[in-house]
Amino acid sequence: MPTLRLLSWNVNGLRAILKKGFEDWLNRDLPDVLCLQETKVATDQLPEKLRSIPGYHSYFGSGERKGRDGVALISRCEPLSIDYALGIKELGDEGRAIVADYGQFVLFNVYFPNGKASRERLDYKLRFYDLFLDHIEGLRSQGKSIVICGDLNTAHKEIDLARPKANEKISGFLPDERAWMDRLVEKGFIDSFRIFHPEGGNYSWWDMKSRARERNVGWRIDYFFVSEDLKDRVQSAFILKDVTGSDHCPVGIELSLPGKRFYLDRSGEGRKTPDFRPEM
Repeated sequence: MPTLRLLSWNVNGLRAILKKGFEDWLNRDLPDVLCLQETKVATDQLPEKLRSIPGYHSYFGSGERKGRDGVALISRCEPLSIDYALGIKELGDEGRAIVADYGQFVLFNVYFPNGKASRERLDYKLRFYDLFLDHIEGLRSQGKSIVICGDLNTAHKEIDLARPKANEKISGFLPDERAWMDRLVEKGFIDSFRIFHPEGGNYSWWDMKSRARERNVGWRIDYFFVSEDLKDRVQSAFILKDVTGSDHCPVGIELSLPGKRFYLDRSGEGRKTPDFRPEM
Protein backbone atom coordinates (compact mmCIF):
# COMPACT_ATOMS: atom_id res chain seq x y z
CA MET A 1 0.00 0.00 0.00
CA PRO A 2 1.45 3.41 -0.93
CA THR A 3 2.89 5.54 1.87
CA LEU A 4 2.50 9.31 1.86
CA ARG A 5 5.08 11.56 3.48
CA LEU A 6 3.42 14.63 5.02
CA LEU A 7 5.49 17.38 6.64
CA SER A 8 4.58 20.50 8.61
CA TRP A 9 6.94 23.39 9.32
CA ASN A 10 6.58 26.81 10.89
CA VAL A 11 9.16 28.61 8.77
CA ASN A 12 9.01 31.97 10.62
CA GLY A 13 9.07 33.90 7.35
CA LEU A 14 8.96 32.23 3.94
CA ARG A 15 11.08 34.82 2.17
CA ALA A 16 13.67 34.63 4.94
CA ILE A 17 13.94 30.86 4.80
CA LEU A 18 14.43 30.97 1.03
CA LYS A 19 17.80 32.52 1.81
CA LYS A 20 18.66 29.67 4.17
CA GLY A 21 18.56 26.70 1.82
CA PHE A 22 14.82 25.98 1.70
CA GLU A 23 14.85 24.99 -1.98
CA ASP A 24 17.80 22.63 -1.56
CA TRP A 25 16.13 21.00 1.43
CA LEU A 26 12.85 20.56 -0.48
CA ASN A 27 14.69 18.99 -3.42
CA ARG A 28 16.36 16.50 -1.07
CA ASP A 29 13.34 15.55 1.01
CA LEU A 30 10.67 15.55 -1.71
CA PRO A 31 7.66 15.27 0.62
CA ASP A 32 4.32 14.37 -0.87
CA VAL A 33 2.62 17.14 1.11
CA LEU A 34 4.32 20.08 2.80
CA CYS A 35 2.35 22.38 5.11
CA LEU A 36 3.94 25.68 6.12
CA GLN A 37 2.93 28.15 8.81
CA GLU A 38 3.92 31.71 9.71
CA THR A 39 4.87 32.46 6.14
CA LYS A 40 4.56 36.23 6.75
CA VAL A 41 3.98 37.00 3.09
CA ALA A 42 1.01 38.28 1.12
CA THR A 43 0.12 36.47 -2.07
CA ASP A 44 1.23 39.38 -4.25
CA GLN A 45 4.66 39.34 -2.54
CA LEU A 46 5.45 35.73 -3.37
CA PRO A 47 8.66 35.08 -5.30
CA GLU A 48 7.90 33.49 -8.66
CA LYS A 49 9.97 30.41 -7.82
CA LEU A 50 7.44 29.57 -5.11
CA ARG A 51 4.35 30.13 -7.23
CA SER A 52 5.19 27.22 -9.53
CA ILE A 53 7.45 24.60 -7.95
CA PRO A 54 8.08 21.82 -10.50
CA GLY A 55 6.15 18.69 -9.61
CA TYR A 56 3.93 20.41 -7.05
CA HIS A 57 0.66 22.29 -6.72
CA SER A 58 1.14 25.32 -4.47
CA TYR A 59 -1.44 27.24 -2.41
CA PHE A 60 -0.88 30.28 -0.22
CA GLY A 61 -3.09 32.03 2.29
CA SER A 62 -2.51 35.35 4.01
CA GLY A 63 -4.60 37.53 6.30
CA GLU A 64 -5.22 41.18 6.94
CA ARG A 65 -2.21 41.65 9.23
CA LYS A 66 0.65 42.45 6.86
CA GLY A 67 3.89 40.64 7.57
CA ARG A 68 2.17 38.33 10.08
CA ASP A 69 0.67 34.86 10.13
CA GLY A 70 0.09 33.13 6.77
CA VAL A 71 0.05 29.48 5.67
CA ALA A 72 1.01 27.51 2.58
CA LEU A 73 0.36 24.07 1.14
CA ILE A 74 2.74 22.45 -1.35
CA SER A 75 1.32 19.17 -2.63
CA ARG A 76 2.20 16.65 -5.32
CA CYS A 77 -1.42 15.61 -5.65
CA GLU A 78 -4.00 18.25 -6.50
CA PRO A 79 -6.69 18.32 -3.78
CA LEU A 80 -10.32 17.95 -4.70
CA SER A 81 -10.94 21.31 -3.07
CA ILE A 82 -9.11 24.04 -1.17
CA ASP A 83 -10.42 26.48 1.42
CA TYR A 84 -8.32 29.34 2.75
CA ALA A 85 -10.24 29.71 6.00
CA LEU A 86 -12.12 27.63 8.52
CA GLY A 87 -15.43 29.21 7.63
CA ILE A 88 -15.84 30.66 11.12
CA LYS A 89 -16.60 34.37 10.75
CA GLU A 90 -16.05 35.11 14.41
CA LEU A 91 -12.35 34.31 14.04
CA GLY A 92 -11.73 37.07 11.50
CA ASP A 93 -9.26 36.88 8.63
CA GLU A 94 -5.77 36.30 9.96
CA GLY A 95 -4.71 33.82 7.28
CA ARG A 96 -4.29 30.94 9.69
CA ALA A 97 -5.60 27.93 7.79
CA ILE A 98 -5.64 26.04 4.53
CA VAL A 99 -8.07 23.13 4.35
CA ALA A 100 -7.48 20.57 1.61
CA ASP A 101 -9.94 17.80 0.80
CA TYR A 102 -8.10 14.81 -0.66
CA GLY A 103 -11.12 12.56 -0.76
CA GLN A 104 -9.78 9.92 1.60
CA PHE A 105 -9.10 12.54 4.26
CA VAL A 106 -9.42 16.26 4.92
CA LEU A 107 -6.16 18.00 5.80
CA PHE A 108 -6.15 21.02 8.12
CA ASN A 109 -2.95 23.06 7.94
CA VAL A 110 -3.36 25.55 10.78
CA TYR A 111 -1.22 28.20 12.44
CA PHE A 112 -2.93 28.45 15.82
CA PRO A 113 -2.75 31.80 17.65
CA ASN A 114 -0.08 32.70 20.17
CA GLY A 115 -1.48 33.94 23.48
CA LYS A 116 1.61 35.54 24.99
CA ALA A 117 1.14 39.12 23.80
CA SER A 118 -1.89 40.06 25.91
CA ARG A 119 -4.94 38.76 27.73
CA GLU A 120 -6.95 39.70 24.66
CA ARG A 121 -4.82 37.50 22.41
CA LEU A 122 -5.00 34.65 24.92
CA ASP A 123 -8.79 34.92 24.93
CA TYR A 124 -8.76 34.89 21.11
CA LYS A 125 -6.54 31.80 21.14
CA LEU A 126 -8.85 29.91 23.50
CA ARG A 127 -11.91 30.92 21.46
CA PHE A 128 -10.13 29.83 18.28
CA TYR A 129 -9.43 26.46 19.91
CA ASP A 130 -13.06 25.94 20.92
CA LEU A 131 -14.55 26.94 17.57
CA PHE A 132 -12.02 24.83 15.70
CA LEU A 133 -12.87 21.76 17.76
CA ASP A 134 -16.58 22.31 17.15
CA HIS A 135 -15.87 22.57 13.43
CA ILE A 136 -13.84 19.37 13.09
CA GLU A 137 -16.27 17.46 15.28
CA GLY A 138 -18.99 18.44 12.84
CA LEU A 139 -16.96 17.00 9.98
CA ARG A 140 -16.28 13.80 11.89
CA SER A 141 -20.01 13.39 12.44
CA GLN A 142 -20.33 13.38 8.65
CA GLY A 143 -17.88 10.48 8.43
CA LYS A 144 -14.85 12.51 7.35
CA SER A 145 -11.33 11.30 8.14
CA ILE A 146 -9.22 14.20 9.38
CA VAL A 147 -5.53 15.08 9.59
CA ILE A 148 -4.60 18.21 11.57
CA CYS A 149 -1.12 19.65 11.42
CA GLY A 150 0.60 22.87 12.31
CA ASP A 151 1.95 25.01 15.10
CA LEU A 152 -0.55 24.61 17.95
CA ASN A 153 1.42 27.06 20.11
CA THR A 154 0.87 24.83 23.16
CA ALA A 155 2.91 22.04 24.70
CA HIS A 156 0.43 19.41 25.82
CA LYS A 157 2.17 17.49 28.62
CA GLU A 158 5.14 18.12 30.90
CA ILE A 159 7.10 15.75 28.71
CA ASP A 160 6.59 18.16 25.80
CA LEU A 161 8.88 20.90 27.07
CA ALA A 162 12.25 20.96 28.77
CA ARG A 163 11.28 23.17 31.72
CA PRO A 164 7.61 22.65 32.60
CA LYS A 165 7.71 24.11 36.12
CA ALA A 166 9.32 27.34 34.95
CA ASN A 167 6.65 27.81 32.28
CA GLU A 168 3.44 26.70 33.98
CA LYS A 169 2.18 30.32 34.14
CA ILE A 170 3.24 31.19 30.59
CA SER A 171 0.90 31.05 27.61
CA GLY A 172 1.77 27.93 25.71
CA PHE A 173 1.63 25.80 28.83
CA LEU A 174 -1.32 27.22 30.76
CA PRO A 175 -3.88 24.83 32.28
CA ASP A 176 -6.68 26.13 30.02
CA GLU A 177 -4.60 25.62 26.88
CA ARG A 178 -3.53 22.13 27.90
CA ALA A 179 -7.08 21.22 28.91
CA TRP A 180 -8.24 22.00 25.39
CA MET A 181 -5.67 19.57 24.02
CA ASP A 182 -7.00 17.00 26.49
CA ARG A 183 -10.45 17.54 24.98
CA LEU A 184 -9.07 17.15 21.47
CA VAL A 185 -7.70 13.74 22.44
CA GLU A 186 -10.88 12.78 24.28
CA LYS A 187 -12.84 13.49 21.10
CA GLY A 188 -10.83 10.85 19.28
CA PHE A 189 -7.92 12.74 17.72
CA ILE A 190 -4.56 11.01 18.09
CA ASP A 191 -1.21 12.71 18.70
CA SER A 192 0.64 10.72 16.05
CA PHE A 193 4.11 11.34 17.47
CA ARG A 194 3.23 9.72 20.79
CA ILE A 195 2.19 6.50 19.06
CA PHE A 196 5.87 5.83 18.39
CA HIS A 197 7.79 8.05 20.83
CA PRO A 198 6.71 7.94 24.50
CA GLU A 199 10.01 9.42 25.71
CA GLY A 200 10.89 13.03 26.47
CA GLY A 201 13.55 15.31 25.01
CA ASN A 202 11.81 15.66 21.63
CA TYR A 203 11.08 19.27 20.73
CA SER A 204 10.15 21.28 17.64
CA TRP A 205 10.72 24.88 18.80
CA TRP A 206 13.62 26.56 20.57
CA ASP A 207 14.17 30.15 21.65
CA MET A 208 16.75 31.64 19.30
CA LYS A 209 17.89 34.46 21.57
CA SER A 210 19.12 32.12 24.29
CA ARG A 211 20.68 29.61 21.86
CA ALA A 212 18.34 27.04 23.36
CA ARG A 213 18.54 24.74 20.35
CA GLU A 214 22.18 24.00 21.00
CA ARG A 215 21.23 22.88 24.51
CA ASN A 216 17.97 21.22 23.41
CA VAL A 217 15.95 23.35 25.82
CA GLY A 218 12.82 23.38 23.75
CA TRP A 219 9.07 22.88 23.38
CA ARG A 220 7.08 20.42 21.28
CA ILE A 221 4.35 22.67 19.93
CA ASP A 222 4.15 21.41 16.32
CA TYR A 223 1.89 18.40 15.84
CA PHE A 224 0.15 15.96 13.55
CA PHE A 225 -3.17 14.79 14.96
CA VAL A 226 -5.23 12.21 13.08
CA SER A 227 -8.81 11.11 13.61
CA GLU A 228 -9.05 7.73 15.31
CA ASP A 229 -10.06 5.92 12.13
CA LEU A 230 -6.65 6.82 10.63
CA LYS A 231 -4.56 5.71 13.59
CA ASP A 232 -3.62 2.33 12.12
CA ARG A 233 -2.70 4.05 8.85
CA VAL A 234 0.09 6.05 10.50
CA GLN A 235 3.28 4.16 9.70
CA SER A 236 5.69 6.56 11.38
CA ALA A 237 5.87 9.99 13.01
CA PHE A 238 9.01 12.04 13.43
CA ILE A 239 10.68 15.37 14.18
CA LEU A 240 13.38 16.56 11.77
CA LYS A 241 15.44 18.32 14.42
CA ASP A 242 18.50 18.67 12.19
CA VAL A 243 16.67 20.80 9.61
CA THR A 244 17.52 24.42 10.37
CA GLY A 245 16.51 27.83 9.02
CA SER A 246 13.72 28.63 11.49
CA ASP A 247 13.22 28.60 15.24
CA HIS A 248 10.98 25.59 14.54
CA CYS A 249 11.92 22.40 12.73
CA PRO A 250 9.71 20.26 10.50
CA VAL A 251 7.58 17.46 11.91
CA GLY A 252 5.96 14.71 9.88
CA ILE A 253 4.12 11.46 9.45
CA GLU A 254 4.00 8.67 6.92
CA LEU A 255 0.45 7.62 6.17
CA SER A 256 -0.56 4.53 4.21
CA LEU A 257 -3.65 4.92 2.04
CA PRO A 258 -4.99 3.01 -0.93
CA GLY A 259 -3.73 4.62 -4.15
CA LYS A 260 -5.03 3.94 -7.64
CA ARG A 261 -2.63 5.87 -9.85
CA PHE A 262 1.04 6.77 -9.55
CA TYR A 263 3.46 9.28 -10.97
CA LEU A 264 7.22 9.66 -10.62
CA ASP A 265 8.89 12.35 -8.61
CA ARG A 266 9.84 15.46 -10.53
CA SER A 267 13.32 14.20 -11.35
CA GLY A 268 11.73 11.27 -13.21
CA GLU A 269 13.22 8.69 -10.87
CA GLY A 270 13.12 7.62 -7.28
CA ARG A 271 10.15 6.53 -5.22
CA LYS A 272 6.70 6.80 -6.71
CA THR A 273 4.02 8.99 -5.22
CA PRO A 274 0.37 7.97 -5.14
CA ASP A 275 -2.48 10.05 -6.36
CA PHE A 276 -4.61 9.42 -3.29
CA ARG A 277 -7.80 11.07 -4.51
CA PRO A 278 -10.65 8.67 -5.18
CA GLU A 279 -11.17 7.83 -8.82
CA MET A 280 -14.04 9.78 -10.34
